[in-house]
Amino acid sequence: MTAFSLEPGQRAWCAELRTLAAERLRPLADKGEPGHVNRPLVTELGHLGLLARLFTSGALDLCLMRESLAYACTEAETALALQGLGAHPVHAHGTAQQRERWLPLVSDGSAVAAFALSEPGAGSDAAALSLTAHPDGPGRWRLTGEKCWISNAPEADLYTVFARTTPGAGARGVTAFLVPADRPGLTGTGLDMLSPHPIGALDLDAVPVTAADVLGEVDGGFRVAMGTLNLFRPSVGAFAVGMAQAALDATLEHTARREAFGGRLSDLQAVSHEVAEMALRTEAARLMVHAAATAYDDGAPDVPKRAAMAKLLATETAQYVVDRAVQLHGARALQRGHLLEHLYREVRAPRIYEGASEVQRGIIAKELYKDLEADR
Repeated sequence: MTAFSLEPGQRAWCAELRTLAAERLRPLADKGEPGHVNRPLVTELGHLGLLARLFTSGALDLCLMRESLAYACTEAETALALQGLGAHPVHAHGTAQQRERWLPLVSDGSAVAAFALSEPGAGSDAAALSLTAHPDGPGRWRLTGEKCWISNAPEADLYTVFARTTPGAGARGVTAFLVPADRPGLTGTGLDMLSPHPIGALDLDAVPVTAADVLGEVDGGFRVAMGTLNLFRPSVGAFAVGMAQAALDATLEHTARREAFGGRLSDLQAVSHEVAEMALRTEAARLMVHAAATAYDDGAPDVPKRAAMAKLLATETAQYVVDRAVQLHGARALQRGHLLEHLYREVRAPRIYEGASEVQRGIIAKELYKDLEADR
């Protein structure tokens, strides 16, 4: 059953999260170094019990967490989300030994996780992975190749690495491996990106892995990747909605008090209509995110389509809202340290990672035509 409004308890929890983000997480985020893992921030997320909830919450609760944290502290939101993205394959597909070793460490913030899917030649086209798992005896492989644009790399403690185990098999020849950062042959470098969170490249030079490191089944890694993305795509939309709401609220406050042209900016119809459009799009995106997350929790058959729609609409909406907020604030919003200057840098990447907007449109179209064929 699609939820169009939140229960009072959910609304209260969101308010509590916004307060925690502003009062306890924002100060730690401000002390962090852009482009590097902020371990004190990750540890505090663990102390607050938020990381553990990644593995006990449904998709809707994940969306509420991400939107609420993003509103007050995007760095905390991203740190939480990356722990979930990197470790969800372990939670969902790992062996008892893998889960027992790593999930408590990820949950208390003492181990940092990363999701290593993208490559220099295989970003949006995940089925084109070239990092190869070369056989090295029964139940043993050597991973050789590169990963690129990996969040939390090269500072993570564990990586979910997707490698090709069967050449020429496309999506059906990929396997997911749990690779600790201290494995011989695994090195990495940080990348200087627009987004302030840590992103890096990994080089794997005959990194040894065994059957005990496989997540799921051999040659079943694409299902591991897509299952993870179907869960997290709506919550990427929630991250975007949180940023859009923060930009909208800042714009309401600014235009209501800013004196210009003999009155307040909010008295100008062009301005008030712009703000109304920002609010309209933000709320529409929020509803679609909640609908997609609820569909996931209900086990609906159209989750891939709904997840793609939610991520696409919300991330494109956030880009629009933040951009318009900057325009209505004027030059002050471009000053380093201003909320909107920060959001303007943060808002761009979600339209690319975990499936670019163009990929989402492709998924939506594919699902629509599949439904058409099924009805015939």
